[in-house]
Amino acid sequence: MSYNSISNCEISNHEISDNARPVVLDLFAGAGGMSLGFEAAGFEIGASIEIDPIHCAIHEFNFPYTATICSNIGDVTLDQIEKKLLEKRFNHIDVIVGGPPCQGFSQMGLRQLDDPRNSLVFEYLRLVRHIKPKYFVLENVKGMILGKHRNFVTELIAAFESMGYRIVNPYQVLNAADYGVAQNRLRFILIGIRADQADIAYPPPSHTSTVQDQSILSLAQHIGSRAAIANLEQCPVFIEDDAGLPIGDLEYEGYAEKFNYLPAADFALCHIRNRGHQVIYGHKSPKHNINSQSRFAATLPGEIEPISRFFKLHPDRPCHTLRAGTDTKRGSHTAPRPIHYAQPRCISIREGARLHSFPDWFQFHLTSWHGFRQIGNAVAPLFAKQIGLEIMKGLGMSPSQRSQRVLAQSDENLLRINMKDACKYFNVAEDIIGKRQRKKKAL
Repeated sequence: MSYNSISNCEISNHEISDNARPVVLDLFAGAGGMSLGFEAAGFEIGASIEIDPIHCAIHEFNFPYTATICSNIGDVTLDQIEKKLLEKRFNHIDVIVGGPPCQGFSQMGLRQLDDPRNSLVFEYLRLVRHIKPKYFVLENVKGMILGKHRNFVTELIAAFESMGYRIVNPYQVLNAADYGVAQNRLRFILIGIRADQADIAYPPPSHTSTVQDQSILSLAQHIGSRAAIANLEQCPVFIEDDAGLPIGDLEYEGYAEKFNYLPAADFALCHIRNRGHQVIYGHKSPKHNINSQSRFAATLPGEIEPISRFFKLHPDRPCHTLRAGTDTKRGSHTAPRPIHYAQPRCISIREGARLHSFPDWFQFHLTSWHGFRQIGNAVAPLFAKQIGLEIMKGLGMSPSQRSQRVLAQSDENLLRINMKDACKYFNVAEDIIGKRQRKKKAL
């Protein structure tokens, strides 16, 4: 595959006007957790690249101004990115962000250096090499820096340095809970700085679970799950069809103000979404039989229910890491969902979104399996925002001076779209993410 040099100059070498937003390219974008965090920090999401058509549909719904590229990243060319950007009236990229799929590094898997899924890390490197953004952020599981994988990270850093980037050292594993997210979620973050750009640092934590840190460093206590989802307790959970909660049924106070249906607090800099309705989707939970409800009720908060092995939320502590489950190719397995701390049921999609720090105006696919998978795959937006704010400092810009606009109304059919129609919508092959591999039964 060949790449021309015209795009290098046109995409990356651009001076930002006084009130314009720096432009981000989000790789392996999923439903848009990293995109949302950076938009909340004052950035524009110029383009996103994601292979899963269902994820692309949700990203396009939430970011209608963004160029959504549904493709295997290895097939994406600079010309294609440039064309898509220009269609959305963007002519440069300032920052590249993204988390290459990490099954080969996950501590839940085999952690093999030769796992072909890890080749996507090199696609990330390839686009940084050719686009030459001012900054980049690579996110991955903490397993990427454990044991013999450290050698891989060392080689990766050396490759970035040979391209004219310096790495923020020492590289770190950060916990989203330390940045105001009601969830313990450890992620390896690698930040690169182009040679002609100002140095930046990792964002300082704002929260802690340590009493000593609270008193000496004046950090706030970690956010418990109750602070994030308590105002949803008064609303009946949908079991079958999700009719949506009228926004007037909810009061946003304290920590929950962040999730206001109208962009507020931490998301006040986000563009205004034109939804065409006044309801909140996603307060939907599985139907549990009486025996399951009894077992859930008998389980103490912060403990694991012994039959289902589901974790029960503790109202005053962060949620454990929410996981995505598997895609179609790997069996469509659903990840275990936490039990509500006060009600004998698993949490709803909207409650999971809150625990991940998504506001109520951000929508997910209305099918529970897709919705929870999109949340579990996402970077926590409030966590991503803090990284974005540090890059804003490096660019010498004030987030508060970034302009906002009202976006075009999105098509709600994208929230219900099935895989076949999503593939047709994005004009990609129906087997783009692979078909389910069924194991043969032993004779």
